[in-house]
Amino acid sequence: MLTHTTLPQHADELAHRDPVIARVLAQYGYPPLWAREAGFPALVHIILEQQVSLASAQAAFDKLKAGLNGQITPALFLQLTDETLRQMGFSRQKTNYCRGLAQALDSGQLDLEQLADLPDEAVATHLQQLKGVGQWTSDIYLTMCLLRPDVLPKGDIALLEAFRVLYGYPARPDHDTFVTATEHWRPFRSVGIRFLWHFYLGVRKK
Repeated sequence: MLTHTTLPQHADELAHRDPVIARVLAQYGYPPLWAREAGFPALVHIILEQQVSLASAQAAFDKLKAGLNGQITPALFLQLTDETLRQMGFSRQKTNYCRGLAQALDSGQLDLEQLADLPDEAVATHLQQLKGVGQWTSDIYLTMCLLRPDVLPKGDIALLEAFRVLYGYPARPDHDTFVTATEHWRPFRSVGIRFLWHFYLGVRKK
């Protein structure tokens, strides 16, 4: 599990192995941990982030939080109408996905607390049984909520674009190429991807 203490330690190790990471570290400093508390609210937030900007997903999540007075629970979520969720910024598809998640948790079909004790592959299997939760969503939950140290999220455009620029690829690599090219990051690929996000966001701020 990554922590605020171990992240810099592993970052230094990766920078020693990889001159590109060393260059990012020198220019931008250590990446943030980007930790989120595991649970229903975080998973809803990640679903909202699917294929949209982080800003629009955050706006919808903030409206949901305000609408539920800060208590984002499965039971309270299920009381919201589709129209209310639409006004908050939920698409019809994401409304269905989050309702399915809330129902699975409310019925006991899924227990997010138990996921903390499972290996990465088992966590992904449990989450991906839910409609609307694919590999990217389960990978981000593993990365940011469970803080697993060796996850390489599949299909993350920001990661692939940063990787393309930093490592001189003519086009964004596919996931298999990404996996192969980051073998030397193991067992701390979750640290490597934080460097890529850190670079991507740093460039966009310029």
